[in-house]
Amino acid sequence: MGFTKRLIEPVMRGEVTCSIRIWQRPRVKVGGRYALGPGVIHVTSIREIGFEDITPDLARRSGFAGVVDLLKVAKHGPGENIYLIDFEHHPSVG
Repeated sequence: MGFTKRLIEPVMRGEVTCSIRIWQRPRVKVGGRYALGPGVIHVTSIREIGFEDITPDLARRSGFAGVVDLLKVAKHGPGENIYLIDFEHHPSVG
């Protein structure tokens, strides 16, 4: 699960724990682990939401200044389905 460069550090510090993605279909799975820095992202939930569910608060929780800032980054390819992905970052041990 990739993140824009400016979000990598906040994700690894646990400050960002959700992401909005606009895809044709989910590209991650609940329970999936995806490499990020010296650790992994563990997806804890994914659900489809509507455009009206993207609030300024949700945008900020996702690491963005607001909804417009989020939407500039969230769309990946021709997708039109909006997914809210919750996750935890687990640092490497040892």
